[in-house]
Amino acid sequence: MEILGGPHYAVAGAGESHGPAVTTIIHGCPPGYRIRRSEVQPFLDRRRPGGNKHGTPRNEKDKVVFLSGLFRDDIDQLLSGSTLSVEVDGASYQTEGYEDGFTTGEPIAAMVLSTSKKSGDYTQFTGPGGEVRPGHTDLVKFHQSKGFVDVRGGGRSSYRSTISDVVGGSVARILLREMFGTRLVSSITQVGALKANKRLCDVLQASSAADQVDAVQRQLDEAEIPSVDTDFASEAGELIKETRKRGDSLGAAVEVVAVGVPPLLGQPLYQSLKVRLMGALGGLNAAQSCEIGSGMDVIERVGSENNDPIRHDGYQSNTHGGLLGGITTGSPLVARVGFKPTSTINLPQKSVTKDLSDIDFELAKGRHDPCVGVRAGVTLESRMAIELLNAVLAYQATAHAGDAIRLFDR
Repeated sequence: MEILGGPHYAVAGAGESHGPAVTTIIHGCPPGYRIRRSEVQPFLDRRRPGGNKHGTPRNEKDKVVFLSGLFRDDIDQLLSGSTLSVEVDGASYQTEGYEDGFTTGEPIAAMVLSTSKKSGDYTQFTGPGGEVRPGHTDLVKFHQSKGFVDVRGGGRSSYRSTISDVVGGSVARILLREMFGTRLVSSITQVGALKANKRLCDVLQASSAADQVDAVQRQLDEAEIPSVDTDFASEAGELIKETRKRGDSLGAAVEVVAVGVPPLLGQPLYQSLKVRLMGALGGLNAAQSCEIGSGMDVIERVGSENNDPIRHDGYQSNTHGGLLGGITTGSPLVARVGFKPTSTINLPQKSVTKDLSDIDFELAKGRHDPCVGVRAGVTLESRMAIELLNAVLAYQATAHAGDAIRLFDR
């Protein structure tokens, strides 16, 4: 069973790239937190295809509709937004989705329709004689499913499945912000061989105020690509553009930082927050590496350089990236994720059919991102938020005083 996060806060998703919709169910959300659809939608707008000129030409609006787990006494305000309609057996049915309500503690269900599909572009990959795109899951998924696999747009292996990550992560970050003032931000630090000179971890510190973090996010939203290094962003944009013209693709590195993280979250060994974050972030589509804090740079240091000085008011530097022994220290959480070049390219490659006949492969049709890192940041933020909220709830589950569990005042 594929669950993101858990066991305390968990996100489950369903839906293929060219299916009718992607659905999400969030388990374990505590009651009493206000969720507005209008607060979740901007995160999906950052993820959606067509939202950045350096991404895929596919243009989905990706409007989210909440179906359960929210309530308020003012029913008109609860139902003030989206309308759902469906036609079945010649009859039309219509109802309202939830727009603005409070979490009830029950599972939260959400849905995003898929409306910009060109399924005919994928006949090249159908059946045992279907061609295999090098670097994709085409071959392994076909044989794993005994041939019963949806090849359209990559099916369930598509990056479109991360809609559920962003929906679940958006709810998590709303709760984290209300509980602790936590903010999560991401920035591209490398595209191909081109590297940024400025990083988020240099800009945001544990003492960074909320308005400072929000200002950084606005800068990222306005950049050519989302990077705090504006000169790098412009150069990277040109590099991506030229690479797309050649029919090729590029890898990237994305840094994600959480500021306002409470200390003492996580476990020290097999379920350490480091293990869980590296699995969640490094397990994202096309991710090939995940580093915490200074990452691979620490190899070249000696201990006296690498250890973070400590004073009564906290750590004076953040080589450790906010985690020691898998437990948060209160310093910003810092991770860096490396993505491989997009596997779908418009150049000839050696490959096979699904029944293992050798072929010279050339892509007939299709739409893809020339650099997957451009849209990955918000999904990394979301996955980090899910793991953080799960760790918060796990800590709270073991930290209740006995007199806090009562119903009547006696």
